[in-house]
Amino acid sequence: MFRILQAEFLAPGIKRLVLGAPRIARKHQPGQFVIVRVHERGERIPLTIADSDRERGVITIVVQSVGKTTHLLNSLEPGDSLLDVLGPLGKPSDIRAVGTVVVIGGGVGTAMAYPTAAALKRVGNRIISIIGARTKEMVILEDEMCAVSDTLLAMTNDGSYGDKGIVTDKLRDLLESDTRIDMVLAVGPVVMMKAVAEVTRPRHIRTIVSLNPIMIDGTGMCGGCRVLIDGKSQFACIDGPEFDGHRVNFDILLQRNATYQKEECRLMAEFRRPQTACSGPVADARAPGLVPQSGGS
Repeated sequence: MFRILQAEFLAPGIKRLVLGAPRIARKHQPGQFVIVRVHERGERIPLTIADSDRERGVITIVVQSVGKTTHLLNSLEPGDSLLDVLGPLGKPSDIRAVGTVVVIGGGVGTAMAYPTAAALKRVGNRIISIIGARTKEMVILEDEMCAVSDTLLAMTNDGSYGDKGIVTDKLRDLLESDTRIDMVLAVGPVVMMKAVAEVTRPRHIRTIVSLNPIMIDGTGMCGGCRVLIDGKSQFACIDGPEFDGHRVNFDILLQRNATYQKEECRLMAEFRRPQTACSGPVADARAPGLVPQSGGS
């Protein structure tokens, strides 16, 4: 059992949970994730480790309520426990000095990008962070990202905070201003990461994305998290979750992530009873972060 030591909402539907997990905390490196299960009959979902403290023996996960399991997770409070937390899993981020790195976090993806941004800053890189959200109240971890960034730029779709627009608008502004950019790290919804990769492709700027496919065991045995990289199958759980964004087939990833939308919708309708059955799929039910990071379902 893994006890929840702290729990707080960062934004509507987005909760930060601090878990007692000393062995995982000792081994964790930026970019890695865990597979969690709330109870014995529960679903296993991947969630990026947003932070860890080896001395305290704790890890931090950030969960967005998008499906039944993530709604259940976000109903838990300090003193409650999770049955299983398996990890750390996945390859760590490639941390080295490259020059100027633009770190882009879309929605809850900001929490997934944070530990890698901090590590890149520690080895001497200049960090320009772009964080995006739909509205001001959905902006998360601004102070934490500011602390590890040389420049922080905020974007909201409705213009209620920072500049109005989407993260790729600000990325284009930087490129058109001839700002030197040696690498881009993008973590967020699949469509956002795809858009970022297309912006940087013509300039041949190394672009790393953290993929969030459907995942079951997290150890490479089930094949559920298969992704196409340069037309060849790889597994996000053991070959990723971070990949070269210019080599990823994002269209196939989007199709695979939609496989269980009907089932996810049905389970959410049952979970929310006595509401009527839902009329459409749960939106972005495999939200960022991987963005396994993110929220799972």
